[in-house]
Amino acid sequence: MGLPMAANLLRAGFDLTVWNRTQERCQPLVDEGARAAADPAQLAAGVGVVVTMVADPAAADAVYLGEAGVLSTLPAGSIAIDMSTIGPTAVEELAAAASARAVSFLDAPVSGSVTLAETARLATMVGGPVEAFEQARPVLAAMTAVQIHLGRSGSGATMKLAYNAMIALTNEAIAEALVLTERAGIAPADAYSVLSSGALASPFVDYKRAAFLDPDRQTVAFTTALMQKDLTLALELAQALDVPLPATAAANEVLSLAQRLGYGDDDIARVADTLRGSPAHE
Repeated sequence: MGLPMAANLLRAGFDLTVWNRTQERCQPLVDEGARAAADPAQLAAGVGVVVTMVADPAAADAVYLGEAGVLSTLPAGSIAIDMSTIGPTAVEELAAAASARAVSFLDAPVSGSVTLAETARLATMVGGPVEAFEQARPVLAAMTAVQIHLGRSGSGATMKLAYNAMIALTNEAIAEALVLTERAGIAPADAYSVLSSGALASPFVDYKRAAFLDPDRQTVAFTTALMQKDLTLALELAQALDVPLPATAAANEVLSLAQRLGYGDDDIARVADTLRGSPAHE
């Protein structure tokens, strides 16, 4: 997601410096006019806005708080925007560390696919100081079509966990419906046509059609491992807030089984094969 989002910043005319743990992944952006930094500290030195997109809370901590982290050089008065899915606990810790250095911190995770990232049609849900949100909005608007400010630090991260829980539940429901009807003798393509019609029709149902019906020939959009990371964060938050999430817990169990069957790096649509009891890559 980060690569096309950064490319949209370049196309919008922003002066861009980029960094990735795997440096060669920056090359397409360098070819378009970005500068490559040696580490997060070099990237952040002297800039007004830093945008991060990483896999998990540990990666975010390393990027922001490591010895050569963003916050070691980001100037006072700057804005840090984390667009990852890392949960509100990690966000609040990073926001406090940023505030101690007079840096504003926004949690701004996104929803959407790589295709939507490429065309700047993502949606972002934002937590943090509203003044910083308004100041950073042109940057966010270069990467997203919709920007919704939800409240204090952690609000965006919380909303993203709730959002991804809904995605996981929808994904699980599709898988269960397909496997059930398949066992009853209904062709999967026909069953999917019904699922994508009427009251159940939705962008997500349409978007995942090929992944469910022809998974071997599709690019992985969202791995089961990453989704389980998100559901684990959602369940931890729910426990802290004393909110029961039985359906989310059940979906998380299926994702655990998917990983045990070898589908950790495969798309979440593989939960259908998990329900079939099929080991990965037979």
